[in-house]
Amino acid sequence: MSGDFLFQAFVYLTAAVIAVPIAARLGLGSVLGYLIAGVVIGPFGLGLLGEGGEDIMHFAEFGVVMMLFLVGLELEPALLWRLRGPILGLGGLQVVVTTAVAATVAYLLGLPWQQALAVGMILALSSTAIVLQSLAERGQLKSAGGQASFAVLLFQDIAVIPMLAIFPLLAGTVATAPGDAHGADAHAATTLVSGLPPWAQTLAVLAAVAAIILGGRFLLRPVFRAIAATRLRELFVATALLLVIGIALLMNQVGLSAALGTFLAGVVLANSEYRHELESDIEPFKGLLLGLFFLAVGASINFALILAQPLLILGLVIGVVVLKFTILLALAKVFRLGTDQALLLAFALPQVGEFAFVLFAFGVQEQVFDGSVADPLVAVVAISMALTPLLMIFFERVIRPRVGTKETAAQEPDAIDERNPVIIAGFGGFGSTVGRLLRANGVGVTVLDNDADRVDALRRFGLQVYYGDASRYDLLIAAGAQEAKLLVLALDTPERTLDLVHTAHKHFPHLQILARAFDWQDAHDLLDAGVPYVYRETLDTSLRLGTDALRLLGFRAYQAQRAAQTFLRYDEESVRTLTGQRGDRTVYLLAARQRIADLEHILQADLTGIDLARDDGWDAEPLRADFARVVEKTD
Repeated sequence: MSGDFLFQAFVYLTAAVIAVPIAARLGLGSVLGYLIAGVVIGPFGLGLLGEGGEDIMHFAEFGVVMMLFLVGLELEPALLWRLRGPILGLGGLQVVVTTAVAATVAYLLGLPWQQALAVGMILALSSTAIVLQSLAERGQLKSAGGQASFAVLLFQDIAVIPMLAIFPLLAGTVATAPGDAHGADAHAATTLVSGLPPWAQTLAVLAAVAAIILGGRFLLRPVFRAIAATRLRELFVATALLLVIGIALLMNQVGLSAALGTFLAGVVLANSEYRHELESDIEPFKGLLLGLFFLAVGASINFALILAQPLLILGLVIGVVVLKFTILLALAKVFRLGTDQALLLAFALPQVGEFAFVLFAFGVQEQVFDGSVADPLVAVVAISMALTPLLMIFFERVIRPRVGTKETAAQEPDAIDERNPVIIAGFGGFGSTVGRLLRANGVGVTVLDNDADRVDALRRFGLQVYYGDASRYDLLIAAGAQEAKLLVLALDTPERTLDLVHTAHKHFPHLQILARAFDWQDAHDLLDAGVPYVYRETLDTSLRLGTDALRLLGFRAYQAQRAAQTFLRYDEESVRTLTGQRGDRTVYLLAARQRIADLEHILQADLTGIDLARDDGWDAEPLRADFARVVEKTD
């Protein structure tokens, strides 16, 4: 048994190592390379993985399980809130409209309404794994179309929960064949809800989901706090895997997919303060696990069934892809995406997703439909997924050059013909204020920004701004980084800021770096990276507002100003002090709470321990009153 497992692992890794570099060199992308490798080594290719593909699907399930755990782990609440409109609007409409249209077509083709509804729900889903990997390889995840694709995929992943809950209510549509019944009974014997009526199974599913969410919210942090106390990094990975496997087992016991359970586990971990450490520990496994999944999809394509019914399978594939493409394109235009971004969304998501394998198996188990319906559609799912990289290549090389945003797709960095003591990277609201102040005082500034639209707008205001990515070494050379004295970082994301910090430290160590930070966490990262001058973008504005609020509440002007200055000085000191204590989360939180309490004590003591009569002279109103009295005496 162990020899067979090692042989399969060897075959998978060999196929990946040979096929993926070739596909990447030909410009096909790693996903298509994995899919082709899976076809070659699968049961209908060289047959190196056994008959019937049973072993392959074990690899596929494990790949999906771990992939969705990592996807869930990356879902921060702030990102979900920012994407709430596209998630609920675009994602919700895509699932509802595609389900309705596909179910109607299936019903008109002769399926009972229960089967038609189930098929429509399954075909509404797209492949999170293939789409996110393809977009990431092309650097399109941060584009408007990439963000819209992510929002739709996220809603689809969440929509699987009610879909799996609805399936038992559609049960009993077909009679189970004797052989199938045996298989179903064998599966049912391993679950806790197999003997319950459909409504009770639905309640059990919802209860399991609620248990994962509530248990993770109230039990997870104490567990990881105890793990952190051991200071064993590998124990974090082991604990994460234990959580994944435990929740997967729970979901299997209530008849749900392990992949769905681990997705929820990842979302629960996304709310934990230990998320970043877990991500860094597990990230090296992500590419390999996704590769195993893509290999398994390629190996699972049933060419015998395709050759037996080629016109049916081909017609279904074309019909599904065209239907979803049309719906996605129409919805993208409704939500005012640009033409190129709308087409990116439509070309990225017309396939059927990996959850379809789970849902078709679950539908057969629950007798929603039988193998005569499920088997051809499973082949359609696998082919549609395999076509996705080809569609993305077609869009990238043929469609986008004709309809894309030309200034962002093809624009080269500007030639820079000046040398100044200061280079500013990023010229949004923050960077432009710094740049205008320096220029108004006669200081020469070279400004770089990689937002073409913003560069054009600033030039119309008469400001000299150069287009280009400041993190590129060659562009920094062109901007005069070797002769400059200061580098001001006012970029839009913490990740780009840190990348530029590392580039500057490596190639231009003489530059003094002044960097914008977004919050405490970002400030900690910059200080750790060796940036001595860190400025949180909202801190000074917040203190100005707080000062005005104190004055409006009756505080003296100098009293309010002194409180703000004390707060600023102590808060900056706290950031630098706490940066070195981030390794132990418990120690960090205790120290942060103590610093907050100490600051409140200092400010309260300042209120009660000083004769505030001397502050009257700093208020405008008492000065005006004194001046009026002097004028009266003079008259």
